[in-house]
Amino acid sequence: MSDDHTRVQEFFGSRAADWDSRFPDDEPAYAAAVAELGLREGGRVLDAGCGTGRALPPLRAAVGPSGVVLGADLTPAMLRAATEAGRDREGQLLLADVARLPLRADSLDAVFAAGLIAHLPNPAENLRELARVVRPGGTLALFHPIGRAALAARQGRRITPDDQRDEANLRPLLVGSGWDMTSYVDEDARFLALAVHRG
Repeated sequence: MSDDHTRVQEFFGSRAADWDSRFPDDEPAYAAAVAELGLREGGRVLDAGCGTGRALPPLRAAVGPSGVVLGADLTPAMLRAATEAGRDREGQLLLADVARLPLRADSLDAVFAAGLIAHLPNPAENLRELARVVRPGGTLALFHPIGRAALAARQGRRITPDDQRDEANLRPLLVGSGWDMTSYVDEDARFLALAVHRG
């Protein structure tokens, strides 16, 4: 396991048990972001870096009982917390690295990724892997329940020009990874960048 993986597992592993209680009011923001993916009944979607699975219930509601919902995370403690919260009933949980997904090419309609991009060790390569598993014309949502400025303030830091979520940085990163950004919102109440897989 790489040092990056170990750091991610240590960071999230130590926070998994109380993660949901630390952010109890995020569910409406997750549901609103999922609604913008344009999923249909019977769709196939991955929550990449699913954590405690807060996106799984709205993803299941969007694709219905005939759809496929997968949640992949690198941290076993997060997947345990998702199971303890009963969210494993909404989709299949996978202990997996988003850099090497155990999925066929073009097998999904969409990927939802909450708070993921800041934790990717090789963002361009990792976004290419997400593109690999999504059919041409499929969608990607990069989401966070609060915007960049609010998150920086919460963490006691300032936004720097090299912030990957800055539109000027994110757009070319996505383009170079097989995605075309179709919308970008960065406000206090949420961050949401949507992209379409060029194929």
